[in-house]
Amino acid sequence: MDEKNNPILEDKCEINNPHDDKVSRAKSLLPDDDMLFELSEFFKLFGDSTRIKILEAINGCELCVCDISEVVGVSQSGVSHQLRVLRQNRLVKATKVGKETYYALDDDHIGDIIKIGMNHINERRGNL
Repeated sequence: MDEKNNPILEDKCEINNPHDDKVSRAKSLLPDDDMLFELSEFFKLFGDSTRIKILEAINGCELCVCDISEVVGVSQSGVSHQLRVLRQNRLVKATKVGKETYYALDDDHIGDIIKIGMNHINERRGNL
């Protein structure tokens, strides 16, 4: 039986007796609140499927706004808006070539994060 259907597992302790050694270790490993806040804000950027599509579209190749618009099926103004958010948060970088601007992932970590997320979803779906 899996966890979510197991009536025995509940999200509370029947005996309120924290394990001091484990609590102490976990607290020592916990990042500070500022770091956790920044991490939370970072992951919020991945909370929009259009932004994820854009990130995937430019993963491994540079594209201009009109190219991205065609790939993801969103208007150029919609793409521009999302690119602005992604650029401000340093997930995407822009390179000007003449009159055109090309967009790419700011670094490989962004692609890795998406890949890890997709692997997790595929595992949950039983596709691996």
